[in-house]
Amino acid sequence: MRRRYPASRTGRRVLIFARRSTLEKTKGSLVIVGSGINTTCHLTQEAIARIKSAEKVLYVVGDPIGKNVISRLNPEAESMASFYEPGKPRMTTYEQMIARMVECVVAGLRTCAVFYGHPGVFAYPTHEAIRRLRGQGYQARMLPGISAEDCLFADLGVDPAQHGCQSYEATQLALYRYKLDPTVALVVWQPGAFAQHTYSAEEYDLSRLPELLAYLSEFYPLEHEVCVYEASIFPECEPRADWIPLRRLVEVPLTSASTMYVPPVRRAVPDPAALERLGLPVATSPRPA
Repeated sequence: MRRRYPASRTGRRVLIFARRSTLEKTKGSLVIVGSGINTTCHLTQEAIARIKSAEKVLYVVGDPIGKNVISRLNPEAESMASFYEPGKPRMTTYEQMIARMVECVVAGLRTCAVFYGHPGVFAYPTHEAIRRLRGQGYQARMLPGISAEDCLFADLGVDPAQHGCQSYEATQLALYRYKLDPTVALVVWQPGAFAQHTYSAEEYDLSRLPELLAYLSEFYPLEHEVCVYEASIFPECEPRADWIPLRRLVEVPLTSASTMYVPPVRRAVPDPAALERLGLPVATSPRPA
């Protein structure tokens, strides 16, 4: 008579592990990477590897060189730029991008989405796609990239740790009336798209820009020098860095790529009582602007 032995616990564990591995292989996932500002130079090695190995690549980049780089890495890459249409509300476009990313993952594809700059900076669709997919039990993560602010710090020689740094989107700054500290550096994003909620392939109507200038003038003198900055999207090309009096903000050309840097008006003064309590010398306070 043939003798039967009970199944080993080890064998069961191996079987369960094998089943899990099979399910993981067929279950979709999402990783979101940034192309940086200059795609040719700013794509990280990890981002390149993810693009190459993905079963589905979706991307949103604005320059033809960036599109070419991504297409060479993964010939089946799909642009989501078609979701943009003149006069179409941005939130409608963003929801379509989110739906497309989720659709690919739910279909069982290892998906990589490439977004311009840092994928988590001024990029609602990326954060929301990750949130929704994780809520459904899918793996979703984001890898860091190089943003316009990173380029600004390098090109203008700004150390945000020296004086601190305030960073606001132009329309939100004027809309929510955030209280600014003129002893701290200020970065204003997208002044060239001020008060715009729809997409435009051309230059935006900036007739409402004086509203932003009026608010900034509550904290900064109109003669205070500010910089209208645009990072270079091509290798070996210089960035735009136009230093102007604040009052001229409504006169100079602005594009959707423009960022404004406002240096501190004066140095911050450390609190003597705090210095004493902390046992710190005055030399530890920020250097003059």
